[in-house]
Amino acid sequence: MPDVPEDSTDHGHIPVLLDRCVELLGPALTRTAPDGSGAVLVDATLGAGGHAERFLTEFPALRLIGLDRDPNALWIAGERLSQFGDRVLLVRTRYDGIAGALEQSGYWEGSAPLVDGILFDLGVSSMQLDRTERGFSYASDAPLDMRMDPDAPLTAAEVVNTYDERTLTRILREFGEERFASRIAAQITRRRATRPFSTTGELVELLYQAIPAPARRTGGHPAKRTFQALRIAVNGELESLRNALPAALDALAPGGRIVVMAYQSLEDRIVKNQFAAATSSRTPPGLPVELPGHEPEFVALTRGAERAGAEEIALNPRSASVRLRALEKVGGSR
Repeated sequence: MPDVPEDSTDHGHIPVLLDRCVELLGPALTRTAPDGSGAVLVDATLGAGGHAERFLTEFPALRLIGLDRDPNALWIAGERLSQFGDRVLLVRTRYDGIAGALEQSGYWEGSAPLVDGILFDLGVSSMQLDRTERGFSYASDAPLDMRMDPDAPLTAAEVVNTYDERTLTRILREFGEERFASRIAAQITRRRATRPFSTTGELVELLYQAIPAPARRTGGHPAKRTFQALRIAVNGELESLRNALPAALDALAPGGRIVVMAYQSLEDRIVKNQFAAATSSRTPPGLPVELPGHEPEFVALTRGAERAGAEEIALNPRSASVRLRALEKVGGSR
């Protein structure tokens, strides 16, 4: 069993846009029967299992495949979902391993996908943020780690202490959209020459020094963008998402639906662009009519990105930054 704190099975975190997720995915999960008989849902970012528990309760014959790279999350979710017995299959993998997980579990037979719904709830989970020792949060001092998979080789400390100044600048600028990226990278390389970074507190202290005072007073915590950038770099989040979405779309059976919730603009841009391509005609530009077999394979279920309402944000501040997009597969064969 992973090293899980005693209070880790207290599932107090509120799943984001839970009712809306059920509303969007429900029609695809109940095409055979109202109880979800014969339907398969993939929760590609299982976390503590909050969304999964709701779907399994709402549709008492639904089968669910839960994916997560974090063994602690899988253990916690496994305890939470144990009441559903063999309706649940948990797989330790990054979400870009969705095709392999489905083939291994028998839910993707050659070119015939068998999945009816897929849910992505992106970013770092509240559970991981609350585990101080994981080093995701700038609010408390902890080892400079930030690995979603604690067995992965790369840590934030290695990035900060060994990457050259130019690479650090690129990471902070591209993944954190940090306008003081070059200034921060320069100060990191100067400081580590005499004393390598080992804790989040040391990095936060440097960021307060590197970012000008006027900028520190606006735009949230001054460490927010740097911590986001390092977390994305350590976990390969954007690359994983770029690879995961096409695999997920391929895995859906006709009539299947996908919901993706993103919490920062870099992720949402990837989702937006790939969804736009999926809902576009494949007829060559300039032809006056749609070529048979070249119609869009997907239709959008949302107009742009949906946001959480004021009431939900008041109850669950994490939902303030969410952007939800959803598609239904209308092409292909089963």
